Amino acid sequence: MKEVDVVIIGAGAAGLMCASQAGKRGRKILLLDKGKKPGRKILISGGGRCNFSNQEISAVNYICRNPHFVKSALAQYSQWDFFSLISEYSIEWEERSHGQLFCIHSAKDIVDMLLKECSNPNIEFSYNVEIKQIEKTTNGFKITLPEQKIFCSSLVIATGGLSMPKLGATPFGYHIADQFNLERIPTSAGLVPFTLHEKDKSLLSELSGIAIPVSITTQNGVFFKENMLFTHRGLSGPVVLQASNYWTPGESITINLLPDLNLKDFLNEMREKHPAQSLKNSLSRLLPKRLIETLMVFGKIDDKPIKHLSTKELDFLDDYFHYWKIAPNGTEGYRTAEVTLGGVDTDELSSKTMEAKNVSGLYFIGEVMDVAGRLGGYNFQWAWSSGFVAGQNV
Repeated sequence: MKEVDVVIIGAGAAGLMCASQAGKRGRKILLLDKGKKPGRKILISGGGRCNFSNQEISAVNYICRNPHFVKSALAQYSQWDFFSLISEYSIEWEERSHGQLFCIHSAKDIVDMLLKECSNPNIEFSYNVEIKQIEKTTNGFKITLPEQKIFCSSLVIATGGLSMPKLGATPFGYHIADQFNLERIPTSAGLVPFTLHEKDKSLLSELSGIAIPVSITTQNGVFFKENMLFTHRGLSGPVVLQASNYWTPGESITINLLPDLNLKDFLNEMREKHPAQSLKNSLSRLLPKRLIETLMVFGKIDDKPIKHLSTKELDFLDDYFHYWKIAPNGTEGYRTAEVTLGGVDTDELSSKTMEAKNVSGLYFIGEVMDVAGRLGGYNFQWAWSSGFVAGQNV
């Protein structure tokens, strides 16, 4: 039998932050993980550079059924607090587009920093752990492992969501919520590429590898502008990942293929300067020729000298390229998703402590709850903030 103050299940971003903070308070911590090493999702994120936060962090960057839930934790531990921490460790970072912040050298710098923060005699790690049972006791919890029983007064669930199962994602945290009768919001893959219906895919798959700047508007009016990538299965790129968080199966999306140009004005200008030029060659000045050829087939657009375009045809082309509607068949799913939408209902938790309102000593942090950030470092910031808050209260 082993007794500790706090057991944290999950050695990811949120779990490591929570352990470091609770350890500094003198709490005796046991951090359990079913994997072989900590911070696996951190290590592969951002192409190995870890998009660890963003210059602009606020509640509007998060999806949660209770839009106010994230405010307290983000106020208690902001991006500026995390900047201060990485500065202590002289980790070099850079700002990219949209305020995104990345390590210059390696995501391993972040993991190493967190492990140093946890190099405390109060904190013990245990990997490759299989948890057989969790029971509520009078003073806390009893956790049964294959060859050991652990007693603790506080239990923190930091097991993440369902995204990237190759990194060990499981529904374990949701099962714990179910066990203690906590409501859950249905989950789905977020920040994930779209797949297309077979008819659309047969035409558009030939464009695999082409990336262009576009804007996408979802049916509920959410708007993003960034690069889109055609793939052999559908659509990807930052703008698609962002839009996927706000897309519901069966809905279409509207893509502006020329977000920084008025196509009708351009074609009228071309008619004056190059009246004999074909429509395809004129449009190929704006977008890759292979894309234009495919889009003309897709939209059943006849090629002709632009001087022969009627006003009606100009209006159609303007509408087609600025408001191209397509209905995704689905998404690539959890396999490639960067985040899980839904999870433990935040109405069940205290926004100030992350503790379950009706189960004393039980905490949920990070992705396991119904909080999902947009692309750009917001999900890691939520891990730091929620982990910090729980670490101050366990």
